[in-house]
Amino acid sequence: VQLQACGGGLVQAGDSLRLSCAASEVPSGRFVMGWFRQAPEKGREFVAALKWDGGSTYYTNSVKGRFTISRDNAKKTVYLQMNSLTAEDTAIYYCAAQPRIIDSSVPNPSAYSNWGQGTQVTVSS
Repeated sequence: VQLQACGGGLVQAGDSLRLSCAASEVPSGRFVMGWFRQAPEKGREFVAALKWDGGSTYYTNSVKGRFTISRDNAKKTVYLQMNSLTAEDTAIYYCAAQPRIIDSSVPNPSAYSNWGQGTQVTVSS
């Protein structure tokens, strides 16, 4: 499956953004769709994920209560709604997809083989 992410931009602290990740085909229910981010001089960090069948969502602690991951079957798209953004959220955001990931591996970027191109999110304080 090919992925294309968009929706990044330059915003002020406290603002919101919604990222989109369009898939080239409808992922089967077994797919896990994830969002990761990478700040300058840092490794790729897990942000959020969901199972396409809608059964489970996953968030890293720093975004819980601020970010929401969701999907639209008809549009073959996964969204990341980001509220109350802070400067620490500044990074390039990537979407990823992989079938059949065990729960413990969901936050591990090495578990995913399908990646979008990334979209820059910059939050000014």
